[in-house]
Amino acid sequence: MEFSVRCFTCGSVIGDLYEKYLEGCKEKKPAEVLDALSVERFCCRRMFISHVDAIGTISKYSRK
Repeated sequence: MEFSVRCFTCGSVIGDLYEKYLEGCKEKKPAEVLDALSVERFCCRRMFISHVDAIGTISKYSRK
């Protein structure tokens, strides 16, 4: 699935931070990256931490 543009709970725009989050997680812990990106709300933080990028797995299967 694609990463959401907005937080499901509070509606804050978070989609523009996802690429920076992925790059930062290569070098630091996710909590440190989210702190650096100023993502403070728990609802927004869980959007990043709980996201599973499954589009590569799902796209292998054809529709019937």
